[in-house]
Amino acid sequence: MFKLENKTAAITGAASGIGKAIAELFARQGAVVHLLDRDLETAEEIAETLRSEGHSAFAHACDVTDFAAVKTVFSNIGPLQILVNNAGVAHIGTAENTAPEDFERVYSVNVRGVYHCLHAAIPKMREAGGGAILNMASIVAWVGIPDRFAYTMSKGAVAAMTLSVAKDFLKDNIRCNSISPARVYTPFVDGYLAKNYPGREAEMFEKLSKTQPIGRMGTVDEVAALALFLCSDEASFITGCDYPLDGGFIKLNN
Repeated sequence: MFKLENKTAAITGAASGIGKAIAELFARQGAVVHLLDRDLETAEEIAETLRSEGHSAFAHACDVTDFAAVKTVFSNIGPLQILVNNAGVAHIGTAENTAPEDFERVYSVNVRGVYHCLHAAIPKMREAGGGAILNMASIVAWVGIPDRFAYTMSKGAVAAMTLSVAKDFLKDNIRCNSISPARVYTPFVDGYLAKNYPGREAEMFEKLSKTQPIGRMGTVDEVAALALFLCSDEASFITGCDYPLDGGFIKLNN
């Protein structure tokens, strides 16, 4: 089950964290994987490791905020059956203290970047006879989190775009779903703690972990496993759905 042979997948933000885990799992399940990231050197290292294991993987330099660059990258990929819109940035702040340039940065990557990839990928999926799109949303699309105004805006837009795309392309056999993770342990977490809580990293890591009712953060491999299911043929009856991967945060945190 959950094999991806004869499928080509493009994953954005694939050089680290969740995107890296998804790219590695998809390749090991038989997909031809294209890793899209601004950090071409790291993406190529990951692709080379996968090729050394006998898998098909290719790296592309790609800034998802650049429409022309995205179109060029996708035109070079060939037939496409899977798109994972994973690239994203975060920001801490309220509507009062978020600067316009920070709001625009989050919007450019998390919203416009998703649109750019959808615009480029959907025609290729139609030509291939269908496909699966997976957008990375967040629990902030569904519940209020302090000091996450711009990020919440962007992930709410991702959730809405998921529904719109799922509805518009039913006739083309293109499915579109999203995952809404809570806190997932990635290198971003370490950087955030080091920057904001120097000397208190272990204490704050424990505190953040316990905000999930299950008592810990998620792992990138857990997100990748759900992504694999949603992009596989076993999920062919699922579209227009969001899957909270949140350790009980949305339903049990009260």
